[in-house]
Amino acid sequence: MNVVLDIAGLDFAHGKRRILRDIHLRFLAGDYVALVGPNGAGKSTLLRCCAGILQGATGAVRISGHDLAGDAVAARRQLGLAVNPTELPDLLTGREVLALWARARGLDAIPDTTLELAGAWQFAPMLDRRVHQYSLGTRQKLGILLGLMGEPPVLLLDEPLNGLDPRSALALKLELQRRAEHGACVVLATHALEVAERFVNRAILLVDGAVQAEWNRNEIAAIREHPAHSLEASMAAAMA
Repeated sequence: MNVVLDIAGLDFAHGKRRILRDIHLRFLAGDYVALVGPNGAGKSTLLRCCAGILQGATGAVRISGHDLAGDAVAARRQLGLAVNPTELPDLLTGREVLALWARARGLDAIPDTTLELAGAWQFAPMLDRRVHQYSLGTRQKLGILLGLMGEPPVLLLDEPLNGLDPRSALALKLELQRRAEHGACVVLATHALEVAERFVNRAILLVDGAVQAEWNRNEIAAIREHPAHSLEASMAAAMA
């Protein structure tokens, strides 16, 4: 069992509000996981804690065997995090942002695979425009390209389909599926339950900062095989 993301006893509070409550999760190489749940359940907070963006969490996060608290640089080298569209530098062009990110990851140039994805997502014509000229969907594409760059073994994405046109959304779903099939661990927070039902091999329901329910590969497959069943109905039953 190749555990690439190991979360043990993770708690996080903002002021007096406890947002994550004793999260214990293990993710394997090849996992394609959907984090689902209502607004405010803690999905985004969980991803940001795993990436080391939020400080003050208790518990432990290990990425490909590296402890995030004790060896943050080595842990983050194993991680691809899609950048929030609001956090992109407005005054740089898309190409400049990609080149800057490539250097930060120790790459000599923007990888050909990144440029190929840009073409598949109709992003190539925007490469030499400044980010402040981008629509939400175009910013989203750039943030995802940054997260996928270099084919990291662990990928974290927060609502990556927001703002994407249908063609680009399908291309992203298939790309994430390809990454998982080649051994990457893909974890995405999403409200798009059809993604969970059609693409992922595992789903995790967060409610009030705690894991409420999980569905494994076989349970997801069973939902797909029976048109009368749905993950939405299973979630509603788990939350009842």
